[in-house]
Amino acid sequence: MLKQLLFGGESGLSPLANAGLTLLRIFAGVALALSHGIGKLPPSEQFIAGTANIGFPAPTVFAWAAALSEFLGGAFLALGLFTRLSSFFIAVTMLVALVGVHLNDPFGKKELAFLYLFIALCFLLKGAGDWSLDSIWRKK
Repeated sequence: MLKQLLFGGESGLSPLANAGLTLLRIFAGVALALSHGIGKLPPSEQFIAGTANIGFPAPTVFAWAAALSEFLGGAFLALGLFTRLSSFFIAVTMLVALVGVHLNDPFGKKELAFLYLFIALCFLLKGAGDWSLDSIWRKK
């Protein structure tokens, strides 16, 4: 059960399906980690204050959780390691960004959070594909 949760996913996909999933996974993971996550580490006082304004208790803890979800979650997504777990944390972080930060913003400001949310949901449901570290661990 734990192995399926951590390394699960569909296998036996066609080479073209694996290529598509791999390209999306690597690009989205690297972009999230380097464009959004790394800049939040360590969380600034402004980021922690923003987390507190959303209403989270222990805003420092939740600011760290959001930053690590974007940075480590993105890195793990790119590698195809712990893909479903990483995707879950990315999806939760993007939902918080949509509801807590961008709720009243125009769609253009929400678009990136929506994009990462739906990419994360895709990999949460599907897994990383055959060309991933998860696939190697799944076979052991």
